[in-house]
Amino acid sequence: MRNITEIVSSINSVLNALVWGLPMMGLIIGVGLYFSIRTGFPQLRKFGYAMKNTVGKVFSGGGKAEKGALSPFQALTTALAGTVGTGNIAGVAGAISLGGPGAVFWMWASSFLGMATKYAEILLAVKFRRRSPTGEWIGGPMYYITDGLGRSFRWLAVFFALAGAAAALGMGNMAQVNTAAESAVSLAGAFSGQGGVTAQGEMLIRLGTGFVFALASALVLLGGMKSVGAVTEKLVPAMSVLYILGAALIIGANFEKAGAALGTIVSGAFRPEAVLGGGLGAGLSQSLRYGIGRGVFSNEAGLGSSPIAHASSSETDPAAQGLYGIFEVFADTTVICTLTALAILMSGAPVPYGVSTGAELTISAFETGFGARAAAAFISAETALFALATVLSWALYGSRCVEFIFGTRVTGAYKAVYIAFIVIGAVLHMALVWEISDTLNGLMAIPNLIAILALSGHVVRATKAHFGK
Repeated sequence: MRNITEIVSSINSVLNALVWGLPMMGLIIGVGLYFSIRTGFPQLRKFGYAMKNTVGKVFSGGGKAEKGALSPFQALTTALAGTVGTGNIAGVAGAISLGGPGAVFWMWASSFLGMATKYAEILLAVKFRRRSPTGEWIGGPMYYITDGLGRSFRWLAVFFALAGAAAALGMGNMAQVNTAAESAVSLAGAFSGQGGVTAQGEMLIRLGTGFVFALASALVLLGGMKSVGAVTEKLVPAMSVLYILGAALIIGANFEKAGAALGTIVSGAFRPEAVLGGGLGAGLSQSLRYGIGRGVFSNEAGLGSSPIAHASSSETDPAAQGLYGIFEVFADTTVICTLTALAILMSGAPVPYGVSTGAELTISAFETGFGARAAAAFISAETALFALATVLSWALYGSRCVEFIFGTRVTGAYKAVYIAFIVIGAVLHMALVWEISDTLNGLMAIPNLIAILALSGHVVRATKAHFGK
């Protein structure tokens, strides 16, 4: 088993280096900057307008769902369920430990530009969506590639759909459940005393986590898109607010360290070798790689995944639904990921730089304010909720990708495989799961970024039509 794992890891490392090299990071940043300029920096100039006309509608009672569609808010929470996942807890911790505090700066930079990217891809998803045979709105990169670029580019759409279906099994499924299982093991360790959790006990916890997630997911997925939307519109706001409050308590208790933490983030972005060692090139490459990579893992800007959910919205104005992308990235990265990063850096918890970490580092940070047991319980519960929300959302994404290639007749079989992978993901080695997920992210992003650049004229025209200039 170890030999197989090592072989898979070696192959993935080579592929990952190609997919997530400097050209890909430059492409992600470049596309975000391009759309920011072409659309007039809506994430800055129209930020207040975007908040008022997205999340603001929830409090004013607007945005009801119609038959065969999700309400705009349900589409947002389904997309947020896919983005606000364990990457906000474990992914940020890993970015800091592997890329240094400066990785947080590059996460911010990529997310600011990513708001424009996500605005563009959601706009295109709504513009080029279709009605399915069952009357539901369906869309996403595979549809705006074929309908926007033409049938001769169907191969590119199929490439995206294959990568998306595989990524759903990896990033949207196994990586999430794996992190939840890791957190559950940490929780058991906090309550087990000096003896710790035995190997047999750990396996039982992991299997139990996998089976509970599989059962919960199966029950929700039986209800289809509307069922997923009904669950996420309640689950996502509740789990997000709870986590924000918990992180805010840690930050508030160490508020005098805020200036030093922010200074470390900024200086670490340009002098990462001071923390990571090695030369400037090696340190900067790591900081960029993990900052941008984990940021994209978290908010998915450029991947083309969340547009699949937004295409199901009852909103008819593509630009109006695109505004939800600005709020989505803001809530996910600017708010939640930042709170995690500050909690870690301000808490005084030791960071093992150069070593891959996950939720255990975030737990260590929360221990400084809550104590070992309360912190383990809080992070374990939040990780489980974040993971479940993501698993449900990505089941929809994967199913839509499979449906595009093979039709509706195989979506049931795909969901069965998806549920089986939940249990498998709970017991696999975490590092390999994250590595494979990173690679699949990049493979999804390539055809999507190509398509939205080629279709940028539609984005500009729809933006001008919406804002009246």
